[in-house]
Order: sequence, then structure tokens, then C-alpha cells
Amino acid sequence: MRVCVCTVVHNAADARILHRQIRALLDAGHEVTYIAPFRHSGTAPWPEVTAVDVPRAGGRRRLRAFLAARRALAEHAPHADVLLLHDPELLLTLPFVRRRPPTVWDVHEDTAAALVAKTWLPRPLRRAPYPFVRWAERIAERRLHLLLAEEGYRPRFRREHPVVPNTTRVPLRTPPPPGADRVVYLGHLTRARGAAEMLEVARLLRPHGVRVEMIGAADPDTSEALRAAEREGLVRWHGYRPNDAALRLVEGSLAGLSLLRDEPNYRHSVPTKIIEYMAHGVPVVSTPLPAAASILDRDGSGLLVPFDDPRAAAAAVLRLRDDPRLRLALAANGHRAARMRYHWPDQGKRFVAQLEEWAAARRPRSRAFRVAVDNPCGRTP
Repeated sequence: MRVCVCTVVHNAADARILHRQIRALLDAGHEVTYIAPFRHSGTAPWPEVTAVDVPRAGGRRRLRAFLAARRALAEHAPHADVLLLHDPELLLTLPFVRRRPPTVWDVHEDTAAALVAKTWLPRPLRRAPYPFVRWAERIAERRLHLLLAEEGYRPRFRREHPVVPNTTRVPLRTPPPPGADRVVYLGHLTRARGAAEMLEVARLLRPHGVRVEMIGAADPDTSEALRAAEREGLVRWHGYRPNDAALRLVEGSLAGLSLLRDEPNYRHSVPTKIIEYMAHGVPVVSTPLPAAASILDRDGSGLLVPFDDPRAAAAAVLRLRDDPRLRLALAANGHRAARMRYHWPDQGKRFVAQLEEWAAARRPRSRAFRVAVDNPCGRTP
């Protein structure tokens, strides 16, 4: 099976796209053409993949990336058995891709809810596109295959769609025990994801000899604060690291932070960072978003703290530092639960099998999405 994978929004080394899905496809013996912003991401393409470099879409600068992706898809998609898209913006390219194969939209987030947290959009405009996004999702649902990353995304759609959770590879070996002097954050750094709260946590922990390390790229409105905090010696900011390298930095930490704010886009999602902390034997300190609270309560793998409360988060970290028995128990519980429930290769087999099924049942190539855009009521001309 030949699979064409495309993103212009995500880093070319994105964990779900490259390290999980593409790795699973390659391990199953399939061919992959990967259209992604390699140069912008500083990512060297894997030799097993046919790589096509495009600009990265960020903030309000998206047109150049969009046009490059349209050209790349027009060239490479017709030769694939399945086309896998990772950005909702790419749905707009489909009317220009003739003879396209069965097309899959991998739904990573609640697109409409995520607009509220986009700081590059003027605040009055963040909710304005909401009805249009929901309308576009309805069209996509009728004309494309949808693959959902969360069970919580099901209510957005009228039909049933397969869910492949965004889990992680769980080491079979026992991870090193959590230490007592270092906490970590893994993921993109933004205001909505609690960057400001984590800087305050770092300030509160410094007198106690506990340092905070942050691993991930940052939005422009957050990066300057992070650089200033690093110059002050308050935190260590590693910047973006490929997933395997980032997870090595996580191991042995006293705690993994997940201080996401109570934003609509996060209420129905499992923060992948929580699963990654658990997989690597690190206790979790998290805000009480529903999915996060459910996991930590069920698996006994971390502590919950209130939203927007750095003092409570710092107190939870110090509690773990001062109680070795507690942190070892939470770490062991987390690793065991991750191995049982969240091991990516188990999900990866389902992912590959689903794409194989759609490729095998491919319908005659058509102008389906062009018809959907021109005729949203679904009548066939």
C-alpha cells in the first residue's frame, strides 16, 4: 500500500504523525510519501520515506504553506492508495487534487474550540469562524474518512468513526525511579497550556532546590518570557526535541507537569503528556480536566491541583519530594497502567489495518469534495 501523508501545521518530527503512525506503516511494509515542513523543523527525513519539503504554516502566515501543499498534493496524491491529512486547513486543497485516492482526515483536536486559544487571531474574531468550521466538518464527514484521536470527539459528528487514541510507546523495562530535584514539562508551550503558571511554580520551587525543565517549542507570546526565565536561572528550556530524545529527558524526574487551563479544546481530550509521563515512570501533577482526572483517579498515577493555582502545584511537587514512598508508588502505578492500556503498538496495528481496509475498498476516483463544496446540501449534479 502506498500512503501519502501531509501536514503543514505540525513539526515534521511530530510524535503522532512520524514516530507513531508513519513508523507503524513502515513496519507493516507499506510505502510512505511524507509532505511536511522538514527544513523549517530542522528535521532530517528518514531514508525509508519519500520526503517532500513544504513551508510551515504558523500564525497568520499560512498562504505560502497552503499553496505549496496544494501543489505537492496535486503531484503526489494521485499515485497513492490512501491520502492521510493531519490539518483541517488541508481540506481546502482537495478540490484541486484530481484523481485523489480514499482520503482520511486524522482529527487531532476540536478545531472550532481550539480557535478560542489562538493568540494570533484578534480576540473578537476567535469565535466568529465557529459555525463555518462545524459546517466544514459536516462536509468532510460525508465525503472523507475520519479517524479520531479521542473518544471525546465523537459527539461532534453524526456518524460513527474509528478512534485511534494518541498514546505512546511504553518501555518494557522498568524505568529509572523518580528523583527528588527536577520536574519536567513536555509539550508545546502556550498560555493556555499553563506556561505562565509553570514559571511561577519554578519561582516557588527554586528556594527548595527543585528545578523546572521545559521541553517543547513555544508560541511567540510565550517564548520571550521563557528566555528571560532561563537567563535568570529560573528554568531550563530545552526547546523542541524529537519525541525519543524528549522522553529520555523525562525519565528520572520527580514529577511531570500538566497545568492546562480549563479551555474548551482540552475538556474532551486526554493530554498525551500525561500518558508519556506514566509510561516513563514519572508521577503526574495535573489540573483537573475531566479526562486527566479520570486517568489519575483510576490508575493512581499522580496528583490533581486546581486550575490557575501555581502554589498548589508547587505544594504537590514538594509533597512528592518529601514522601519517597508516595512518588515511587505513583510512578509504578503509572507505568503498569500505561503498559496495559496505552501502549502505541497495540493501537498502531488497528491504525494500519483501518487504512488497509479503506484502501482495499476504494471507490472510483471522483470530484466528490468539489461537489461537496459547491453543493453542501449533498445533491449530486
